[in-house]
Amino acid sequence: MQIDDLLTRARALAHRRPEHGRAVLGITGAPGAGKSTLAGRLVARLGDEAVNVPMDGFHLHDDELALLGLADRKGAPETFDVAGYVALLQRVRREAGTVWAPGFDRSRELAVAGAIAVRPAHRLVVTEGNYLLHDAAGWAGVRPLVDEVWFVEADEPTRITRLTARHEAHGKGPEAARVWATVADQANADLVASTRERADLVVRMG
Repeated sequence: MQIDDLLTRARALAHRRPEHGRAVLGITGAPGAGKSTLAGRLVARLGDEAVNVPMDGFHLHDDELALLGLADRKGAPETFDVAGYVALLQRVRREAGTVWAPGFDRSRELAVAGAIAVRPAHRLVVTEGNYLLHDAAGWAGVRPLVDEVWFVEADEPTRITRLTARHEAHGKGPEAARVWATVADQANADLVASTRERADLVVRMG
């Protein structure tokens, strides 16, 4: 689908729930598939009626990951505060006032508390992340709180190249970046791929 078609669908979703004023659109897919790019384009085009609240704001801090023995699994389902994410989605849907959400600073690979304001004027909350369709304990609570979930995919060589470049840009050496993209990230990508059939729409990104 073209971006204009996706915008039309997103706008229809935003105006489908006038009794509440906010709808939630989920965008999922493997690491490097283009989720953040699509979410950013949609929100930019929709303007003041939309806001992007990424799942990455619920990454556990690196210090906690080290204590838990999960430093080499960062990005896996167990390295997120899924209960906190579900609670935020509940508030976004239930509360009419401003709801503050955490963001994610990719330059530091850290979540930032209270970085995103979901305001009363926002009719559509776009939330993007790997595990929106994951049905394990905790994660199964996400899907009922999202009106639609779109699954973003890209061809594998492009996705791996994009992901490796991202890790290099954030400080990993070329070999370390390649290994992370093809080992740790790939394990997560395989899990995400298994959820594809549960999506409401599949979007192909270049």
